[in-house]
Amino acid sequence: MEQAVPIPHARTLAEARLYLALAVDGAGPEEPPVEGPEAWTVRSGGAEVLVPYASEAEARDEGERFGIGPSELIDPGQWRLAGAGYARLALADDLEYSEEPGDERLFQRVVSGWETARDALGEALKFIPPGEDEVPAEAFRTAAGLAAREAEPDCFLRDRLVEDIAFYQQNLDDFRHLNS
Repeated sequence: MEQAVPIPHARTLAEARLYLALAVDGAGPEEPPVEGPEAWTVRSGGAEVLVPYASEAEARDEGERFGIGPSELIDPGQWRLAGAGYARLALADDLEYSEEPGDERLFQRVVSGWETARDALGEALKFIPPGEDEVPAEAFRTAAGLAAREAEPDCFLRDRLVEDIAFYQQNLDDFRHLNS
């Protein structure tokens, strides 16, 4: 008798969307979440993830975009890469906004981009155990995550992550200050 593969659980809808974007090649557009008795089901490209209502609510209450505690779906290298990707998009939008000041949708995209970049790096930071100075090697579980660690191991030191989070926050603060 063949055993069914369990459906992965994400902590939040945001984490589920990012996981599917990373895990499904050519996923195409995401389908709207489907409500179930205790969780949403998020689908894309034939893959699906469950997001319990309770963990989404807890994350919102705590102001944690991607969820409480370290991710079980996305490794620290992937979080680092995602943060850099969000930062590149935020910077491009920021430059576009400087050419078209006043566009409220673009303003919100810049703000959201810098916030999401900052929060993604915060997720990588969650993998560092208390009293330790770096993300442990065993936390990297994907080819992309391992490659990110191999290419730039210093990026997974506590001090570097904190510094880079502060850099993204400073970019957000500067953008708001210059454009309010």
